[in-house]
Amino acid sequence: MSDPELEAIRQQRLAQLQTQYKGEDGGNQQAMEQKRQQMVDMRNSILSQVLDQSARARLNTLSLGKPEKGKMVEDLLLNMAQRGQLPGKLGEKELIGLLESVSQQTQKKTTVKFDRRRAALDSDEDDL
Repeated sequence: MSDPELEAIRQQRLAQLQTQYKGEDGGNQQAMEQKRQQMVDMRNSILSQVLDQSARARLNTLSLGKPEKGKMVEDLLLNMAQRGQLPGKLGEKELIGLLESVSQQTQKKTTVKFDRRRAALDSDEDDL
C-alpha cells in the first residue's frame, strides 16, 4: 500500500470511530437525563403524599427564595417518610414547626468582640 491509500484508510477509520463515540455519548446522556427526571418525579410524588396542599405550597415558596434550605427540608421529609416517622399528611402548621426547628439548628451565633486596649491607643491625649 502506498502512503496516500494508508492515510485515506486512517482518516476513514477515525471518522467512523468519532461517529460511533458520539452516538454512544448521546445515548448515555439521554439515559442519564431520563433517570434524573424519574428521580425528580419520584421525589415530587412522595412529597405530595406526605404534605397537604398548603404545606406543599409553602415548601415551594421556600425553595424559590432559599433553594438550599428548601432542598434540605425536602431531604429531611423524604428521610422521615422512608423511616416511617411521619404519622400522616403534614399540614402547614406542622411544616412551619419543622422549618423553625431546622432554622434553629442551622442558625449561627454572631459575637462581636471589642478590644478596648487597641481603642485606648487612639486617645485624644496624644495631641497635646
